[in-house]
Amino acid sequence: MTQYTTIHRAVLAALTSLAAFAAQAAMPASDHPAVKQALAHLKGQAAAAALVSAGDSFKAKDLVVDADGAQHVRLDRAYKGLRVIGGDLVVHLHANGALRDVTVGLAQRINVDTAKSPLASRDAMAKAMAAFPHREGKVDSLKQVVYAREVQPQLAWDVVVKGVQADGTPSVHHVILGAGGKVLDHWDDIHTADDVGTGKTLYSGDVPLHDNFKAGTGKYTLKDVTRGKHYVVDMKNGTFTETKYKDTNNVWGNNAESSSESAAADAAYGQNMTWDYYKNVHGRNGIADDGRGYYSRVHYSSNYDNAFWDGSRMTYGDGNFFSPLVAIDVAGHEMTHGVTEHTAGLIYSGESGGLNEGTSDIFGSMVEYYANNANDVGDYLIGEEISPPGQWLRNMVNPSQDGGSSDCWYSGVGNLDVHYSSGVANHFYYLLAEGTTNGSPSKTCVAGNTRVATGNGSVTGIGRDKAGKIWYRALSVYMTASETFSKARTDTIKAAQDLYGVGSPEANAVAAAWTAVNRP
Repeated sequence: MTQYTTIHRAVLAALTSLAAFAAQAAMPASDHPAVKQALAHLKGQAAAAALVSAGDSFKAKDLVVDADGAQHVRLDRAYKGLRVIGGDLVVHLHANGALRDVTVGLAQRINVDTAKSPLASRDAMAKAMAAFPHREGKVDSLKQVVYAREVQPQLAWDVVVKGVQADGTPSVHHVILGAGGKVLDHWDDIHTADDVGTGKTLYSGDVPLHDNFKAGTGKYTLKDVTRGKHYVVDMKNGTFTETKYKDTNNVWGNNAESSSESAAADAAYGQNMTWDYYKNVHGRNGIADDGRGYYSRVHYSSNYDNAFWDGSRMTYGDGNFFSPLVAIDVAGHEMTHGVTEHTAGLIYSGESGGLNEGTSDIFGSMVEYYANNANDVGDYLIGEEISPPGQWLRNMVNPSQDGGSSDCWYSGVGNLDVHYSSGVANHFYYLLAEGTTNGSPSKTCVAGNTRVATGNGSVTGIGRDKAGKIWYRALSVYMTASETFSKARTDTIKAAQDLYGVGSPEANAVAAAWTAVNRP
């Protein structure tokens, strides 16, 4: 049973412990009137004791202000000083500061004895090491938390084990342990693409790239000061040493792998297109919406068949089965993991993990369309440029064609690898944007993971532009860390209603597309 709900003002009453929140809020806009108004509303209510306890405190994570003045304050929750996994919420305010409602991920009161440890810390570390699925594992941190993702809130250990995955990808693995050492959840902070001047790029032809010339050195640096100063470094097939790209001219690469600068040019171009897409389409100023650029690492490790976002940068391997993993949609995918981290924070396991990966596929594809590059034409295939001819990483039109992804929602879909459960979101998004009419190659679903030509109705597509805006608004305003596909249906409908009106064709199409992937 899902624990997501939206609480109307009448239900929100007396969040009595939020006096500490004002002192704790550390978001950049903590002194914004919207944050203060959200605190005042929460503190002043009187009837929600069943949902928020005296032990709760809140810290602002993000603030979204709509064009009409409506405001949305995202808060993380702690209970008696312990982080609550699954306890985040968003306070929604009208333009005049009046409370509209609150979106919460936890729909019950926390009542946990924090003095009674679920197991000894030494045993917790041993259990976490035993559950670590990769190699060279070493416990990095150990913290008590309250775990509240779709279960009765309970005291738990969050043990972070660092190591290396089988293909060389770093691992920063959270193991959540409950009473008796039971593994309640686990996920990795390294979000991968899959198991899997003039820039003279490998995939996008010759493209304009900003670079930075330093007088006195006579050298250019592959750094874009117009887009948050993001830049590219060369790992030289290692995993530690980073070397910035510098040259005496401002031509980067030769359109072939014989120059290490070619892949760097692709990475820089992908950074640029993703930055521009989010800024020009969604009004977002960089990954964290703070104007700061992150950087990319290319030529990571040897024959490394992957790419990843690790919370501070993008990293790309040269590939073995794949070609260098620096195509536009892969860059958009990895940078979007950063956007998700700074908005809904979708936890990388279960259905929220599938939504996390699906979000990166959705916007990776939208960045590719936005770039409008004749050498890498926009499509709903992820990673087709880096794959052998006729192959790809994921297919948003018919996800199950990869042999593992799910086209349709079913009760066990959250047990799949997140790259496979993402198929539900990808399929939904394709149907919402393109529809099922006019000879669409995508089929709707019947009960279970089955595609048929005449399944759960038809969908009239609303176009990529509107579909992207709806998904972004849901991600940045409504979704919470433990999002489920059921909650995503509700939240995307809300987002469509906000943008296009209650009862609008767009909102109706969102509902129809979710039904078409078997998530009524």
